[in-house]
Amino acid sequence: MKVYGVIGWKNSGKTSLMERLVADITGRGFSVSTVKHVHHAVDLDQPGKDTFRHRQAGAREVVLASADRFALMVEHRGPEPELAAILARLAPVDLVLVEGYKRDAHRKIEVWRDATGQPLIQPGDPLVRAVATDALLSLPVPVLDLNDTAAVASFILAEVGLAV
Repeated sequence: MKVYGVIGWKNSGKTSLMERLVADITGRGFSVSTVKHVHHAVDLDQPGKDTFRHRQAGAREVVLASADRFALMVEHRGPEPELAAILARLAPVDLVLVEGYKRDAHRKIEVWRDATGQPLIQPGDPLVRAVATDALLSLPVPVLDLNDTAAVASFILAEVGLAV
């Protein structure tokens, strides 16, 4: 599987770009999965529900399954799992887009907007291969129009060897 990251500071537009990239790239016939890193506790369960009770009783993994989808909840009860461990659990696809995990060792595109008030990540990370922005910047990596989803998608697909 090919892996490519979308990083940036809070409120820079990462999630909106991810959503548009998934639609664009799947529209080109490629299969895509996503991984989203969050800095807060995540729980899809509700206290008192059966699967919550299974986890509380000590189950390491609980699957919530229906006719339309299933969710696998894993209690790792330790340090946060590394990205590689999460990727190893995914079913094979053409491309995995990773939102966040900005310090991990995979190629990334940085989403940067001046409105966040944050500095660019790119100057300190050689794995940031381009910056998608709505600002005029001069950088040693390609600067892409944040609003030109097709161009950003084409850049990523070329980077991972899936260009058509």
